[in-house]
Amino acid sequence: MSDLLLELFSEEIPARMQRQAADDLKRLVTNALVDRGLTYEGAVAYATPRRLALQVVGLPSRQPDLREERKGPRVGAPEAAVAGFLKSAGLASLDQATVAKDKKGAEFYLAVIERAGAETIEVLAEILPAIVKSFPWPKSMRWGAASERGDSLRWVRPLHSIVATFGPETETPDVVVFEVDGIASGNVTHGHRFLAPQPIRVKRFEDYALSLERAKVVIDPARRRDIILHDAKDLAFAQGLELVEDAGLLEEVAGLVEWPVTLMGAFDESFLSIPPEVIRATIRVNQKCFVLREDNALTNRFILVSNIEASDGGATVVAGNQRVIAARLSDAKFFYETDLKTRLEARLPKLDAIVFHERLGTQGERVKRIAALAKELAPIVGADAFLAERAATLCKADLVSEMVGEFPELQGLMGRYYASAQGEDASVAAAIEEHYKPQGPGDRIPTDPVSIAVALADKLDTLVGFWAIDEKPTGSKDPYALRRAALGVIRIVLENELRLPLHGVMAGLVPAIHARREGVDARNKSGHDVVADLLEFFIDRLKVYLRDKGARHDLIDAALGAVAETETPTPSPSPQGGGEQAPLQDDLLMITRKVEALDTFLSTDDGRNLLAGYKRASNILKAEEKKDGPDAYAHRHAPNLRIEPQEHKLAAAIARAREETAEHLSKEDFAGAMRALSKLREPVDVFFDDVTVNADNADLRLNRLRLLAELRCVMMGVADFGKIAGESATA
Repeated sequence: MSDLLLELFSEEIPARMQRQAADDLKRLVTNALVDRGLTYEGAVAYATPRRLALQVVGLPSRQPDLREERKGPRVGAPEAAVAGFLKSAGLASLDQATVAKDKKGAEFYLAVIERAGAETIEVLAEILPAIVKSFPWPKSMRWGAASERGDSLRWVRPLHSIVATFGPETETPDVVVFEVDGIASGNVTHGHRFLAPQPIRVKRFEDYALSLERAKVVIDPARRRDIILHDAKDLAFAQGLELVEDAGLLEEVAGLVEWPVTLMGAFDESFLSIPPEVIRATIRVNQKCFVLREDNALTNRFILVSNIEASDGGATVVAGNQRVIAARLSDAKFFYETDLKTRLEARLPKLDAIVFHERLGTQGERVKRIAALAKELAPIVGADAFLAERAATLCKADLVSEMVGEFPELQGLMGRYYASAQGEDASVAAAIEEHYKPQGPGDRIPTDPVSIAVALADKLDTLVGFWAIDEKPTGSKDPYALRRAALGVIRIVLENELRLPLHGVMAGLVPAIHARREGVDARNKSGHDVVADLLEFFIDRLKVYLRDKGARHDLIDAALGAVAETETPTPSPSPQGGGEQAPLQDDLLMITRKVEALDTFLSTDDGRNLLAGYKRASNILKAEEKKDGPDAYAHRHAPNLRIEPQEHKLAAAIARAREETAEHLSKEDFAGAMRALSKLREPVDVFFDDVTVNADNADLRLNRLRLLAELRCVMMGVADFGKIAGESATA
């Protein structure tokens, strides 16, 4: 078995592109090898700021021989068909084909094509140039004299050299010979641009990685990250400080250096009067440096990562970074102090000039809707209505501040600082920051009632607005992050155990959104359709959320499918085996609690056996309804036609379950409703053991089917058990 080493050495590769480029190189090469019958034992790709590298191990020395049988036309077919067959099979004449018979005895021509496998190094020489020429960089360029040709090589930055070697581990590998736009492959690379730029002759990957290490290049990005993190922590610890870890920044910095050298710098303590998040953003964005803290408070020290080992120990590098950071922090301090001179409410008129969406109006119009909704939601979530409205009115004001203009990622946070500085209630200030949350599955949710009211109002306004103009997520596309907004609402409601009437709240938003422009209603669904459609979206997102938490999807459907009992006890069965389509439920917390109660109930013997009994009754009813019609058992059974003791016992149990489940459901005691249903298990089992449902007597048969319909209906009042997976009983 042999190994491939491939390196593409160029000018600077942007850090944000490196990981994807390494993955693409591995995927393209290994797929091309497998397509040509060359399997391998393993492949690993690497990236540095100047090179992409790939190691593929365990490749065979040559392709397997190919033997293929290709069926041709029938004997006696027209000459054109025969000629086409000969050409496609690579045969000179029919003498090189054989004649075979199909199952019906008809004769046809058959070509047996045998082709010897090529040497793997020859296959590599064929596929690698094509991969380099068509490499999927997000952005690429041409350079030099060749750039005048439209078909010249495009690369992220000028490509300088290609290393490509192949051979067994025990022998000196051969160079895979090919050329791309005048760049010939070879076995020579270069070390660090400044510390060891001399050419390096390499063989296989182990030799390559070791040679580069000596030449001040760490080829593995994971190892560069580990070095940076370890050394930064050690530097901080030596000064009695703690590194503020930042995984995103660590990834970026590891993509900027080939030989990481960590150094510590400092800035003037007077800048610590700026909010710590501003300091961190300034240093992170402008200089890609890490901040440090002491006793949970930011210090005036920072960690930078250099790409060189300087003769002065890094003093010049540190001094340069300190000058730039001082200038940037001076700007940030000016922005912050300037912003503090203007109250948030004074900034509100500027929001009228910011278009949120051309069909949904400005940020100013949106803020008015959010404020009105937050005030409406306040009593539902236990918030003070005045504070909720005040927080919502100010929640977007910092968008037009100097600081957020410079660092958009600080929106909300700066609003909180400015609100606190102007003496707003603490709940108002917190809500201005927290109304954006949660921004992802791992983000915390707001828990203060005022923050909850504003966060829900913001997200619901977004969702209803985009639904009203028919801009919904499609497939993997969700440009307005509507799935995230819906999940945010779900998490806020469930994790704070809120009872939120979603349907009514969203219905109240539609007129306000539609009213802002003439003709919106004419272009879109009615308000009722918008809310119903959006509610279905919420239920779909709830299913995803609960499944991620480990809930069974069939229990979610069962909880949603409950149908309250009416004077007509037997709803028409759905195609899935349950009742008629129930009105879509909008109480997310109630649905979740019902799913939990169902899960607990079905984990017991009573629950499992009653489910089997329900399915048996449902199957009998579905079969007989095909004969008698869907409404044949719509009336209650006749007590005087109960002739077997088991019928009396089941009827009594159903009546008792009807009463008890109704009482428990009225109190939203779902566990209690399940316990009430569990009492049906024994009379249901006995009934099916001892009573013939399809009796010869037509009146008895009808009465017994109506009794089973009542059983189905009582259980459907709690959940649609027909949607729960399990063994289907037979009549």
